[in-house]
Parts: sequence; C-alpha cells; structure tokens
Amino acid sequence: MQILIIGSGGREYSIALALKQDPQVSKIYFAPGNGATDDLGENIAIKDYDKLADFAKENAIDLTIVGPEDPLSAGVVDIFKSRGLVIFGPSKQAAQLESSKVFMKNFLARHAIPTAAYIQSDDFSKANAFIDSLQTPIVIKADGLCAGKGVIIAQSCDEAKEAAREMLSGERFGEAGKHIVVEEFLDGYELSVFALCDGKDFIVLPAAQDHKKLLDHDAGPNTGGMGAYAPTPLIDTTLYEKIKNRVIIPTLQGMQEENNPFEGVLFIGLMIVNGEPIVLEYNVRFGDPECEILMPLIKSSVSELFYSAATQNLKNYTLQLFHKYAVCVVMASENYPYKSSKPSEILLNEPLDTQINANTHICFAGVSREDEKLFATGGRVLACVGLGDSIQEARNRAYERCGDVHFAGKQYRSDIAYQALQS
Repeated sequence: MQILIIGSGGREYSIALALKQDPQVSKIYFAPGNGATDDLGENIAIKDYDKLADFAKENAIDLTIVGPEDPLSAGVVDIFKSRGLVIFGPSKQAAQLESSKVFMKNFLARHAIPTAAYIQSDDFSKANAFIDSLQTPIVIKADGLCAGKGVIIAQSCDEAKEAAREMLSGERFGEAGKHIVVEEFLDGYELSVFALCDGKDFIVLPAAQDHKKLLDHDAGPNTGGMGAYAPTPLIDTTLYEKIKNRVIIPTLQGMQEENNPFEGVLFIGLMIVNGEPIVLEYNVRFGDPECEILMPLIKSSVSELFYSAATQNLKNYTLQLFHKYAVCVVMASENYPYKSSKPSEILLNEPLDTQINANTHICFAGVSREDEKLFATGGRVLACVGLGDSIQEARNRAYERCGDVHFAGKQYRSDIAYQALQS
C-alpha cells in the first residue's frame, strides 16, 4: 500500500511512524513534510490540491491521510474524491464542525447535544447584553480558524466586552473573529476524546488529556499543546457510554440528516461537570500532541484502520490496543509562542538504557534539514514520547528521552500528566 500524508507536524510524523511498522505499507509520501519526515518516506513539494490529486492519481496512491485542519476546511477531501481517490478526512461542509464555531454551536443546539449556554453574533450590543447576563469567567470564541488560539477566557465582564470588541472590529484574529460565540464558563475537568468515523460507524480511541499552557502548573499563555498523556484515569466505562450515546451517535446521525455525513477523526473537546459530558468544541482531525500518544497505543493495523474509515467499512475492523500508557513532552523553541526563534542545530544522544531505547521515540515537527543536520526552525520543535505499564513509568521515560535532546533555547514543561499522578 502506498500512502500520502498531508501535513508537516509531529502529528503527521507520528502517523508515519505507526505506518512504518505496518507490513502492508510499502511507501509513504509527505506533502510537504518536514526536515525529518524524509527519513520515513519522501517529501513532495506540491501545495496546490488539484496538482496534489494529480500526483496521487499518477503514482497510484492507495490512501491519502489529511493531518491538519486547513486543508480540510479548504476542501481537499472533495477534490480527491472527485478524482476517485481514497482519502481519510471530512468534506469541506462536514469540516465546518471545526472551521466555524457558529456552525458547530448551532449544530449542537439543533440536535440536543449537551453544550454550554451561548449566543452567536456579529452585533456588539447583543454580545454585551449576553455578557451582562453571565457569571464570570466568560468565554469568547472567534468563529473561524485561529490555529488553536481563538478562545479567550475573560475574568470580568469588562474584559469579556473588550475581547468581543477587538474580535468584531478585526483587531484580534482578523476576519476569523468578525463573528463570535459568547458562552458560559463550565467548571469541571477537560477530556479529549477521538472517534474515527466512516459516516455511520465509529471507533473510539483511549481518552487523552493535553496541556495547553506554556508553563508548569498551567501558567503562561495558551499554546498549540505542550504535552499529553493517554489513557487518562479520569474516565470510566459509564462515562465512555454517556459520551457515545449523548455526543458521538447523535453527531453522526445529525450530520447524516443534514446530508453532510462525517468521515474522519471527530475530536471532541469535553468538559466533565458532575460526571456529565458537555461539548466544548469539535475538531475534525487528530489533536497535536494527542496523536503522538495515541498512535503507539494501537496494536492492530493502522493502515487498515484509516482505510476502513475512508471506505465506509469500520464495522468490519477490530481495534486492538496495547495495554500501555503513553506520555509525550513537547520541546519548543526559545521564543515560542511569542515570536519566531533563531534556527538552532539539534543534537541527539542515543539512549544508553535499553529500556529507554525500546520504550521511547521522538516525533519531529518544527525542524528543517541542512547538510544532513537537523535544525529547530519552528515553534514546537519535537515531542519525546514514552511508553510504560503505568503513567508514572511512561512519564519518567519520556523525560529521560528529553535529556538526550539538545538545542539552544529549548523549553518544555516538567509536569506533564500531573493531573493523573495527583488523582
């Protein structure tokens, strides 16, 4: 099987690592990939999606996997399917569950899927009136895609109104913020649940928790994610069943009823309040860095999993998981997330401990290659992943692997998975 992966981050690298272990996979292409993905396959410098579909057709690509949200919201799946190509991901219409916060919230309301009280508006006075009716904190969301940074949690009504004004005026987030969602703040704990869907059937992967804040103890600004772990002990069989019956099933049924069958990854951001799942948001692709911890937990064929979802055949796929825990620690560049940093050469030590060597790996993201040397050139540079029989063991191994990575200005959190280890 020849596979094309669209994307360039740690998420796409981790998918390729899992596929490399699959005997059914003969060749992997990346569009565009990064400075390290060419160790796993071949990078393709084609940006135009029509031309990329031509490449897939000409090179007999059996399956294309879309990693990031931007190609999905731009309709890459529709383009590939119009050529008769097999591609894993939602259509442009279905991708509105992520690309438009307004669409998502209204969809939840139409299908009685539990979510926070809200209004959506482009009218500042209406937003202000709703803000005055809420208790603080108050959540303000930009409608469009903002690279995971379009949510403001305001601690006062004045701060909420200022955030709304800045978004609606275009000062903050540009066009993406000119329509907003204002919603109540929910007090509970967050979970990330991933369902692979084929339009009708679905398979749920182990629930994960990520760490959005830059610094230890959840301090500092929001980021794309500084680490994650799975499975989380903060979920049980009863909660999984509630999520399936109250969220996933009505979502897939609702999308079918609206003639937008959902295929791909449904990433559900949940707040658990008094044992009840409430939807914060949907994404329509794997989270990054959650993907880096989920891929190594899958024991059965990963290529078959993606192919079955892309060909509406999940009912005949049996998911097998390793009885392990995974923890990943993201290493970022010096000035992340405030501004870009100077390129820095990455030096890697080979682990001396056989257990570390066998139970850890690195997923590369913001890196480039020059004269056979790797350089840190992006914000989130790489993720060190550890596996273990317990969260503690997996965490210890991930941090030991971090000690083998060196580049100027590297920064990372030292408390990944603290929620699980304190519980």
